[in-house]
Amino acid sequence: MKVLITGSTGLVGSEIVNLCKQNNISVNYLTTRKDKIVSQPNYKGFYWNPEKNEIDENCFNGVTTIINLAGSSISKRWTRSNKKKILNSRVKTLRTLLEAIPKVGPHSIKKIVSASAIGIYPNSLSQYYREDVEEVDDSFLGEVVSNWEKEVDAFEKLNIQTAKIRIGLVMSGKGGALPEMAKPVKYYLGAAMGSGNQWQSWIHLQDLGRLFLHVISKDLTGVYNAVAPNPVTNIKLTKEIARVLEKPLFLPNIPQTLMRLVLGEMSYLLFASQRVSSKKIQDSGFDFIFPNICRALENIYLDKGAQTAIDALYRNEFIS
Repeated sequence: MKVLITGSTGLVGSEIVNLCKQNNISVNYLTTRKDKIVSQPNYKGFYWNPEKNEIDENCFNGVTTIINLAGSSISKRWTRSNKKKILNSRVKTLRTLLEAIPKVGPHSIKKIVSASAIGIYPNSLSQYYREDVEEVDDSFLGEVVSNWEKEVDAFEKLNIQTAKIRIGLVMSGKGGALPEMAKPVKYYLGAAMGSGNQWQSWIHLQDLGRLFLHVISKDLTGVYNAVAPNPVTNIKLTKEIARVLEKPLFLPNIPQTLMRLVLGEMSYLLFASQRVSSKKIQDSGFDFIFPNICRALENIYLDKGAQTAIDALYRNEFIS
């Protein structure tokens, strides 16, 4: 098996690359920086510039699956220019791939597995979302994810199967949202957002990487939620972070109006509620290492010895 990965140097991409190396899966990767290109056995970089629709077509040689993770971060102020960058970074990367594949002639690509996001689901304190829900959140994020997934569907015109992985809040000490959430807690400034009752569907980084490879190894298609089986409310998550860090919580909840003043429209990310089901991916045979938030946070912040044991246990799990 050989995979082509976009966004390979990001938080999720780095995890997937490491898992591929552990499982002897060859990796080609695309980068917009020529100084990031390396050529090693089973790990080769290729240049592309989706803004200009440029790509080294040699990246497709021998590739059976594309893993698409490329996209500008949504965690920056949603100005008009940033909104355009967030949307275009997702659309243009997929279109660059789509337009390049027919030019190489006969190819071995059978599937594209693309990142998506649970932000497509409407904001709700009461709904429990599965993949077959058709309503789309009326926020900017809902618009982005909806357009993102339509671009993935276009690959079916090339007889390439598609799988879309709707990712929740990624739990990792290496980057993403968790270090930013933990920072105020560490400095005795931690507090829940708004009512604190909004649902946050999350997943440990290690489970997320494994889930992508599970979808590939089991030849799954369609939409899958990448969330742990037990979503938590914002107040529960905040309390668990404080517990693991052994810090008190004594400040009142932070009003939504205040965060709107500080962050603008992007503050929506802190208050949107999506309670999302993991049943479909579990029914396909996927087992979560970290199904509960308390265990996930303990692993990230406390349990380094156990992490080494887990790494050893799950190494090579995808080799048939």
